[in-house]
Amino acid sequence: MVELDQPLFRRVALIGLGLIGSSIARGIQATGVAGEIVATDRSPEVRARAREIGLADRIAESSAEAVEEADLVIACVPVGVCGEVAESFATHLAPGAIVSDVGSVKAAVVAAMQPHLPASVHFVPAHPVAGTEDSGPDAGFAELFVNRWCVLTPPAGTDALAVERLRQFWSALGANVETMEAEHHDRVLAITSHLPHLIAYTIVGTADELGSVTESEVLKFSAGGFRDFTRIAASDPTMWRDVFLTNKDAVLDMLGEFQEDLSKLTRAIRRGDGDALFEHFTRTRAIRRGIVSLGQDEARPNFGRPAAPLAVPDKAPSK
Repeated sequence: MVELDQPLFRRVALIGLGLIGSSIARGIQATGVAGEIVATDRSPEVRARAREIGLADRIAESSAEAVEEADLVIACVPVGVCGEVAESFATHLAPGAIVSDVGSVKAAVVAAMQPHLPASVHFVPAHPVAGTEDSGPDAGFAELFVNRWCVLTPPAGTDALAVERLRQFWSALGANVETMEAEHHDRVLAITSHLPHLIAYTIVGTADELGSVTESEVLKFSAGGFRDFTRIAASDPTMWRDVFLTNKDAVLDMLGEFQEDLSKLTRAIRRGDGDALFEHFTRTRAIRRGIVSLGQDEARPNFGRPAAPLAVPDKAPSK
């Protein structure tokens, strides 16, 4: 993160205060990238909690109220409601404002939001590729975006200065920023994010339904691989339902590729083809090392988790 001498934006409006929205708020507070934060959420309980923990300078009762006079508006809501949310605040936007979002699907978000926005504003969709399995206003933290990627997908003809200002905003929060077309983004994220989540949900669901293994055994003997799948599978179900429904074509394409590879591994195991298995595992291991070398994960043992203290039994009293 970069602490700025002068804010890039006078007022930022955040619509939605889950993990991403609350983390953006914390990042703004830490960096001074905006002079004022106005935030809202459709849940009265979330708005009340946001006031309690000081997430914003002002908590508005509606998105229409929140966006008034804001020069940057970020919709931090599930992709399935982006169009509805844009419609709710569109007529209250200040001329020249930049409107963005944080959804992990971009083509569907552009199609849903853009028709509602007036020609007087700049629409620059974005996807910060960061997150945890936690959600809600208390889950946010300023460092969430540090050394993570944020992808901007401005539609053709978007004002270049607006795109640059949003790039600077995300850079100040610590993100690495890249620009690409919305459709290309959706294909890339289908394999790097969406399909892995689908696989995680499937594996954890299979374990839950396996009649020959009790729930206590699944929990007790969870090895590292299954445990990490459960972390992914604990992600917000509303968000991921909308992701799969709005990016279904790209996900189905990648799922078809995955099923072909899975069939190859199935045949190799059935035939006892150790060479094929070894070649495949060696190639995938190299990809893991590449991710670590780019700073997108840790090489420390156990994925950087602190070692749990060993339980030491009490000594028997001396006789």
